[in-house]
Amino acid sequence: MINLTPWLQAPAWHIAFSGGLDSTVLLHLLADYARTHPAPPLRAIHIHHGLQPAADAWPAHCELVCANLGVELRVIHVQVAPGASLEQAARDARYAAFTNVVGPGEVLFTGQHRDDQAETLLFRLLRGAGLRGLTAMPAQRPLGQGSLARPLLAIARQQLHAYAQAQGLTWIEDPTNSDTAFARNYLRGEVFPVLQQRWPQASQNLARCAAHLGEAQGLLDEVAQADLAKAEEGAAAAWVGLDSLALAVLAALSPARQRNALQYWLSHRTRLPDARHWAGWADLRDAAADAQPTWRLADGRLLRSNGRIWWLSGDWLQAPQGEFAWADSACELALPGNGSVRLTASKPLAGLTVRYRQGGEVLELAGRGRRDLKRLLNELQVPPFVRSRLPLLYQGERLLAVANLPALGQADCQLHWQLPTNAQGLS
Repeated sequence: MINLTPWLQAPAWHIAFSGGLDSTVLLHLLADYARTHPAPPLRAIHIHHGLQPAADAWPAHCELVCANLGVELRVIHVQVAPGASLEQAARDARYAAFTNVVGPGEVLFTGQHRDDQAETLLFRLLRGAGLRGLTAMPAQRPLGQGSLARPLLAIARQQLHAYAQAQGLTWIEDPTNSDTAFARNYLRGEVFPVLQQRWPQASQNLARCAAHLGEAQGLLDEVAQADLAKAEEGAAAAWVGLDSLALAVLAALSPARQRNALQYWLSHRTRLPDARHWAGWADLRDAAADAQPTWRLADGRLLRSNGRIWWLSGDWLQAPQGEFAWADSACELALPGNGSVRLTASKPLAGLTVRYRQGGEVLELAGRGRRDLKRLLNELQVPPFVRSRLPLLYQGERLLAVANLPALGQADCQLHWQLPTNAQGLS
């Protein structure tokens, strides 16, 4: 029924096992394959959202199914964040758990099928999604250190149901699946039966349409990659841990190509804004040269500085605080929420501390005398959002060096800063 060849070299297989029809059939197929062919070790993951009393009995059912198939099961309890969309919040919590479990090169199998593909397309059409939102769910995509695979996408729900009955499988019927207050349930229970009475191939044709849209999006992604390659040139070497794009390169493109390039770039970093919020890009792009505009997005923000736009997320959304004594400068010093620093010096130094800017700092430079740090940072075009978190090395009350700026340090003393590792929030 399914082709598992693309994933045979993975170190391990995981399956998202809810206990419902789709994942039960997929688990049965994977376990059967693993019994009769060389295959990676197979483990099941059941996510308990705790959203309804009936769900408390589901882990026991899943444990029984997995025990009968000889498959290890891991039950993970998650907290679903409150918000406008319970479905989206539950999905976010579920996939965050999956990401934590899947190791390097490992595969997580999920049970989405052809009808899911069709329902997703229609659901997004009704919400007014753009081309990227209308593209087909891919058969495989990255997930954390591994990947997510959907081997049932070419198979109809009716085929899965027939297989389950023929094999004598038992599965959970989630009572919320019949609650048409949820948009997807309404489409599945009320809309699609009517469509299929008039057009029996509706699900198959919609799924094929989604695949065509996915191919068109792939071509636009190639255009975006070419545009971004030019815009990514010229990034400041001292801040290589931060992603940025040359504003002039983007502004020279047509408005449609600007949005296309940014959608591709942002899709790896944050949930994309809807059409109403793209005015934030125009405000950022068209602001006065001396302005410092910010475009706030779901998982971070874009800022403009020195002719570039910069993506900030994670620790970069909070200004670091504190003063840190450095007892042993031969060792790396961790800075809470701000990466770490290490020192290279011609001789051992004592009485060192690392601080952040408060204003009015003065640095003594060979051949230039005492200079105001603010002016020096202006000369080097250090972005304003970097300045507040730049580690400064002091000996007593004397400023010795500014991190990652060799020109702002004593000749025999340089401070090297490893920027926060979660700055990008890549998705």
